[in-house]
Amino acid sequence: MLPKITAFSTLLLTSSICLAQDVTVTDILDRQVTFDAPAKRVVVGFYPEDYMAIGTEAAYDHVVGMSKYIWQARPANWEMYLEHRPSLDEIPGIGRVDTKTFSVEKVISLNPDLIMLADWQYKGLGSDIERLENAGIPVIVVDYNAQTLERHVKSTEIIGVITGQEERAKKIADEYTQNLSMIQTRIEQANLPKPTVYTEYGAAGVNEIGYTFGKNMWGAISTMAGGDNISAPYVEWWGKLNPEQILAANPDVIVMTGYETGSGDDAMVMGQGVDADLAKSRLAGFKDRTGWSSLSAVENDRMYGAYHGAVRSILDGPMIQFYAQVLYPDLFTDLNPEQAYLDFYKKYLPVMPTGTFVTGL
Repeated sequence: MLPKITAFSTLLLTSSICLAQDVTVTDILDRQVTFDAPAKRVVVGFYPEDYMAIGTEAAYDHVVGMSKYIWQARPANWEMYLEHRPSLDEIPGIGRVDTKTFSVEKVISLNPDLIMLADWQYKGLGSDIERLENAGIPVIVVDYNAQTLERHVKSTEIIGVITGQEERAKKIADEYTQNLSMIQTRIEQANLPKPTVYTEYGAAGVNEIGYTFGKNMWGAISTMAGGDNISAPYVEWWGKLNPEQILAANPDVIVMTGYETGSGDDAMVMGQGVDADLAKSRLAGFKDRTGWSSLSAVENDRMYGAYHGAVRSILDGPMIQFYAQVLYPDLFTDLNPEQAYLDFYKKYLPVMPTGTFVTGL
């Protein structure tokens, strides 16, 4: 069952009546962070598309720095936004936490009112957080990677406060909650056996087992959608299964995820500008893996593809629909996950992607 979440009950908000508009927010790590809201000079460490969806395009009038790589890792998406708003390219980069190129000095030089970091970034920076705070820069932490309803909702509310878009944030969070509630209620009432499911990031191609997911990202989505994730006993967050473990589990459903490009001509590709026939062809190629011809998912053509760029985001509600539909096809004939994904763009973002975001054999 879904936890009960009252709008903004996850946030501690106190604001003064004076012009400074000081706000204190409890972030997802239960840290109380005080800053002026709406913030006028923000560094966005992660979740750049979420920041625009929740804060509106106008929020980027106040972004003075960001870690660009996560957006540029989806080059077609990045170029689409650049075509619409060329000034995004002029926002200074601050480096990456995971490759130890994050520059505290650069962030300080940008004189921000606030820096927003993902949970994993905050933890990865260690003592550098103290350097930022000693420089008078409030650090606030959000998290969509955990792929829990609570953190998705709370992170959305926090971005709403940062950008002065609390009502819009509440609407987006409520829609996400209602979508998940609809899916889980329908599955619970049907009381069917849980199908087993295996998800793999297929960028490495047919001949190399790629990363799978335990209790976050696609692993959490598959569980939220009523699946029995075969990777969960072996992988906590993300990692690779032994090929024999996949064969032994014999999943009912397989989902291969991909970006617009991969490491070879047999890599799974999905996303913006990707032709539907190409996506299906790449997906079909994974049938030829050693031993896979006898898997239930392969024999029954229950193999599917999903866009890797559509996860760990407030935009990923349609991907929960997708998993629910492929796991319980008779329960969710009324859903159109790909259209729901595009509808979010139409409703909350200034651009409209085209391509293949979900597929199946």
